Amino acid sequence: MDVIETISVAKDSLFVNKIRSALTMIGIIIGVGAVILLVSIGEGARREIYKELGELGSNILIVVPGKTSKEGGMHMGTSVVRKITYDEARFIEKRAKNIIHAVPVVLGTSWIKYKGKSRDTYIVGVTDPYFDIRNLKIEIGRGINASDVDSRQKVCVLGRTVKKEVIGDANPLGAVVSIGDTKYRVIGIMAPKGMALGFDIDDVVFIPTTSALELFDTDRLFNITVKVRNAELIDEAKKEIRGILIRRHANKEDFTILSQDEMIAVMGKILNIMTAVLAGIATISLIVGGIGIMNIMLVSVKERTREIGIRKAVGAKNRDILLQFLAESVILSVIGGVGGIILGIALSVGLHYFFDFLPTHITWWSVVIAFLFSGMIGVFFGVYPARKAALYDPIVALRYE
Repeated sequence: MDVIETISVAKDSLFVNKIRSALTMIGIIIGVGAVILLVSIGEGARREIYKELGELGSNILIVVPGKTSKEGGMHMGTSVVRKITYDEARFIEKRAKNIIHAVPVVLGTSWIKYKGKSRDTYIVGVTDPYFDIRNLKIEIGRGINASDVDSRQKVCVLGRTVKKEVIGDANPLGAVVSIGDTKYRVIGIMAPKGMALGFDIDDVVFIPTTSALELFDTDRLFNITVKVRNAELIDEAKKEIRGILIRRHANKEDFTILSQDEMIAVMGKILNIMTAVLAGIATISLIVGGIGIMNIMLVSVKERTREIGIRKAVGAKNRDILLQFLAESVILSVIGGVGGIILGIALSVGLHYFFDFLPTHITWWSVVIAFLFSGMIGVFFGVYPARKAALYDPIVALRYE
């Protein structure tokens, strides 16, 4: 038989048992759909993180206390060997030639209260350049300026969420709120920013760094956020900052300087592992679907033993029988693969539509690989039943009842 006739006969054989064929394909449909869906979730997360890092400024270096390897992940300033101080941030800004600003950042949590309303929120101590560096806009009033920092003014800028839940619809400018045990005057309201790297920028209160050091009774910085003049000078700026801090830290490099590219690389490595694990889990369901195909094909071979004997008696060769049953297996897996692609794309689009906080991005390579793998499943798990059918003795097959 030629290829077209083989496919036609295989198709007709499958349509004899439509329900059984459809149930057999479900495993492949679910497997291919799961691969596309889970890979799209991993790829969507990667793109969202890259986008958020880009929106939080460019040409930025982050200096954090404690030494950590880049391979180990991002250091968040919790394991401290030696503190990084406000004076060191100022010293870096004065001495490093390749940077524009070095912002000393303090981070903590505290209650903010106003006329009987209160809530716990993040308090971020910054200096005036921080808002430009991080692409943060003031919608109402003004931001923190150099005078506020130098004179340790008790002023604050509220994120949109904090303003809404604590002050409500009242005019926020000039309102006096309590942060911890200290009174602060509201001088500005942030423009909406939303989530960034799992951190709600709208649920933050900004105060001068010097006031934050007093509020939390500390002289330790969470980090120093450095703005480099341009991307080509990032490596030079890192060398300058490293040299300045090593001299001030008794020739010890007990700090870490991270660039955004390095943070993206670390995130990318983590997300690659996550995507591979998710795809591996989905592949298991594809293999289970393949086992289902083999099981059904073995049943089909058993049921059609007499048919095989008749075909051989009228001149069909072992090769013809093998190709017929192998074609049936491949057709099942290929149709299942197409159905899985449709299911996977639909789930990816629908998931992001109903849960917009969960980004998804469908990649062409995941669709192609899932489809090709489904075809390979059909061949791999169809060979044994097809070979078994091809090797039947025609006389024994004809006698089978």
